[in-house]
Amino acid sequence: MNKIIGLFPMLVFIFASCTKDIVEPRQYDTEHVIVIVMDGPRYSETWGDPSHQNIPRMANDLAPKGVINEQFFSYGETFTVPGHTAIGSGFYQDISNGGTEFPQHPSIFQLWRAANNAPQNKSWVIASKGKVEVIGNCSNPNWLNQFLPSSDCGIDGGGASSGYRKDSITFENTLNILATHHPNLTVINFREPDYSGHMCDWQAYSQGIKDIDNYIYEIINFVETDSIYQGKTTVFVTNDHGRHTDGVADGFCSHGDPCDGCQHINLYAFGPDFKKNTIVSTERELIDIPVTIAELLHFEIPSSNGKIMTELFKE
Repeated sequence: MNKIIGLFPMLVFIFASCTKDIVEPRQYDTEHVIVIVMDGPRYSETWGDPSHQNIPRMANDLAPKGVINEQFFSYGETFTVPGHTAIGSGFYQDISNGGTEFPQHPSIFQLWRAANNAPQNKSWVIASKGKVEVIGNCSNPNWLNQFLPSSDCGIDGGGASSGYRKDSITFENTLNILATHHPNLTVINFREPDYSGHMCDWQAYSQGIKDIDNYIYEIINFVETDSIYQGKTTVFVTNDHGRHTDGVADGFCSHGDPCDGCQHINLYAFGPDFKKNTIVSTERELIDIPVTIAELLHFEIPSSNGKIMTELFKE
């Protein structure tokens, strides 16, 4: 009996060693990930419009280079901070939309930095809306104020209480930060078209989509031509929420319920490990973005219900 017990640790070691060999993590070319959030357009004014009149850059220049998912949704609270919290943590949360509350779960920035012992300037939250800064931190006492990303959010980069700045400033700051620091993990928020939508200004709302469409194109063009990012960078383009379907409440002017207009959003994915010139219809959701990022960059998001979007990857 003692001999059997004595052999048990050795058997466990052999089994664990063999198992490790079998489930060796897949290697990816991706070393950097950028998530670009166009704040608050309806799907019907973006990929859902067959003419793609508001997103000519994505439809004509970028679509052949990546993957579009026609069935992508936010199943959490359809507001700015809850949407960004889902992207930044892998969890839906009923959280204040004013930037006065931290998410409950550690952010992907914190988890990635801790897993890689990475310096702060290698992860960034860049946002036109200052309140988006809160997605880099969390209220969990084991993670609170630990492994935070760098941030440039709101007016003069002042963070959650500083209000909103123009997207043109965010775009210029983004290119400067990418060129200077070459972060491995970045989330970028542009306030349009949500800002103009809330003013019920259809023309400005539509123009906001077109402006951000061009910013997205320019950022990806930078990634493709930069010596450090080229061939090693994955970009996700999505929304934090949509807007009310026509006939629901005040239509495009607002958002915040589970109508299709608020929940049905965009996903475009570009990168060295992803397919090209592909359209998929696998039903996915916001929390799947951070889990897929974790797969690409080899860190864990414990207990998230998000799933790896395997349909994006090359065979």
